[in-house]
Amino acid sequence: MLILFKWLISALAILLAAYFIPGITVGGLWIALILVVVLGLLNITIRPILILLTLPINILTFGLFAFVINALIIWFTATFIQDFFVEGFLSALLFSLVLSLIQAVFDMILNKVFKKSRH
Repeated sequence: MLILFKWLISALAILLAAYFIPGITVGGLWIALILVVVLGLLNITIRPILILLTLPINILTFGLFAFVINALIIWFTATFIQDFFVEGFLSALLFSLVLSLIQAVFDMILNKVFKKSRH
C-alpha cells in the first residue's frame, strides 16, 4: 500500500515539477505514472553503472556530477516516452533538481504521517 502511495506521490511530483519548469511537458497523470516506473527502472539499472564509470569526475565535483547523470537519464527517457518532452539539457537538469526537492519534501511528510500511525 505504501509503495502505491509513493508511486502516486512521485507522479504528482512530476506533474508539479513539469508545471513550474519551462521546456518540460508531461501529457497527463497516466504518462507521469509510466514515467515514475521507467525512471525507477533506469535508476536501478543504468544509473549505478554511470556513477561507477564517472567516479573520478564525481569525486572531483564532490558528487555534484550525479545531478548531470540524473539529467541525462531524464533526457534519455524523453526520447522513448511519447507524451513526455524535454526541451534541452538545462531543462532536464532543472527538472531533476526540482523533482528531487519535491520528492524529498513529500518523503519527509510521509515519514512523519506513517511514523505517527504506527504508534
